[in-house]
Amino acid sequence: MNENELSDFLNAKTMEYNNPRFIESDPISIPHQFSKKEDIEIAGLLAATIAWGQRKTIITNANKMIELMDFSPHEFVMNHEKSDLVRFDSFKHRTFNSDDLIYFITALRHIYLIHGGIEKGFSKGLTEHSTDCSGAIEHFRLLFFELALEKNHRTQKHVSSPKKGSASKRLVMYLRWMTRKDNCGVDFGLWKSISPGILSCPLDVHSGNVARKLGLLSRTQNDWKAVRELDKILRKMDPNDPAKYDFALFGLGVFEGF
Repeated sequence: MNENELSDFLNAKTMEYNNPRFIESDPISIPHQFSKKEDIEIAGLLAATIAWGQRKTIITNANKMIELMDFSPHEFVMNHEKSDLVRFDSFKHRTFNSDDLIYFITALRHIYLIHGGIEKGFSKGLTEHSTDCSGAIEHFRLLFFELALEKNHRTQKHVSSPKKGSASKRLVMYLRWMTRKDNCGVDFGLWKSISPGILSCPLDVHSGNVARKLGLLSRTQNDWKAVRELDKILRKMDPNDPAKYDFALFGLGVFEGF
């Protein structure tokens, strides 16, 4: 395919998979249970954080977290007592365990109380010169671990860092959920302080393999350098909304075995 044909193909596939009928089988179904902004933010972050492995298991465990928070994540985060955290003792999703979840709850309350909420935690890491979302992720990460007593707190591995080379797939995906706005009903478009134009495509095994097969990506590692390489091409196709192509790349990989 030439450049125009590839762009037309990806736009068509984006329209096909950016569809509410896929919500039920995707981790984004967790925040879609809520209408309050803060509930959506918290449920979305927790679901995105454990979004690796089998999607059925991800959704089951994400729903379990919401259930343990009495189906009111924001109220629980802000008003829980220390004794309320005992209920999380048996929670586990792969390497994300009860200690990690309890730290998330504690850190999120700190961010809402001290830093004005999750959106500001990300957006204040951006400047007028920002060309991607790496600064937003690094700033949120810095605030998130302000309460960590140890330099290498165990939960740090669950909040990845582009600065350290990670593709930060789950946080990049979360930013897509919160920031992109269209009329398709999948992404929320809640955050007005972050431009969709600086978002990246979440890069994982599926999207990375499809991108390489289509000639969009030459780097073999799924790291932040690969994210930036993919960014350059996707931003040419749509500089205002490059992250929309996540629907195409992921859909082609997962549903079509491309």
